[in-house]
Amino acid sequence: MIQKIGRVHFIAAVLLVGLLCYVGICTYMWATQEQLIFQPTQVWQSNPARMGMTFKEFHIPSGNGAERGELDSWWIPTVHEGAATLLYLHGNDRNISSNLGHVQRLHDLGYNVLMIDYRGFGKSSGGTPNETKVYEDAEAAWQYLIKTGAVPPQKIFIYGHSLGGAIGIDLAVHHPEAAGLIVESTFTSMRAMGELRYGFLPVASLLHQRFDSLQKVSQLKIPLLIIHGTWDKEVPYEMSQQLYDAAHQPKSLTLIEGGGHGNSGVIGWVEYRDALNSFIGKYQH
Repeated sequence: MIQKIGRVHFIAAVLLVGLLCYVGICTYMWATQEQLIFQPTQVWQSNPARMGMTFKEFHIPSGNGAERGELDSWWIPTVHEGAATLLYLHGNDRNISSNLGHVQRLHDLGYNVLMIDYRGFGKSSGGTPNETKVYEDAEAAWQYLIKTGAVPPQKIFIYGHSLGGAIGIDLAVHHPEAAGLIVESTFTSMRAMGELRYGFLPVASLLHQRFDSLQKVSQLKIPLLIIHGTWDKEVPYEMSQQLYDAAHQPKSLTLIEGGGHGNSGVIGWVEYRDALNSFIGKYQH
């Protein structure tokens, strides 16, 4: 009898320790999800001039009060008159200097590009990033293009890569006057990504950084182009198919066979180039 009681106590103790560990993991995930999602750096890799592109660097104010900051921004103009402008929104890590290879391909196609770093990324000030703040930062960049840059909205295409795609979808919902939206290698929601990676946790209950693009994409009133590589190991390309299915026409989906999370424009350059040029050429006014 004593041995049986001892075993019961031992099992109860193990279960209690396991429960405490589980609660601890849940608490950690809830408290640190902003740091897990956003991974900015202040290390500079390059600048447009080193890659043969003329550019202008300036700062765009964003936010209010203690959270107000200045967005480090690069304007990279093309020599082509009347060309479309791409508002480029990068992903969750590093900074704009890490995205220059991608942007150079867009610029080489003959488009103007505005790149911004969200608050907390690169040289941008304004504290640490979160979902609300990156939405505000994208809006600040849009307002800069319209008001200070004097770019007609019907010539602006919002372009978001990865997490930037979620930010771009949110921005595009609020600006049906934009020419179009292009998203590459993006996801349906942060909940879906969390459940994919941390399925043993109650992700839906823990998340406060939601980025629910699947819920928003049906609200779009502008043309949509989705690009995704079929070998993306970070975000399954099936998520782009889900976004496409949920969106209204006009819409287009280009899957790049063998493309990864950040190299579809290299692996499938011809398909990538043709999809972009066809989409922008059709919807630019």
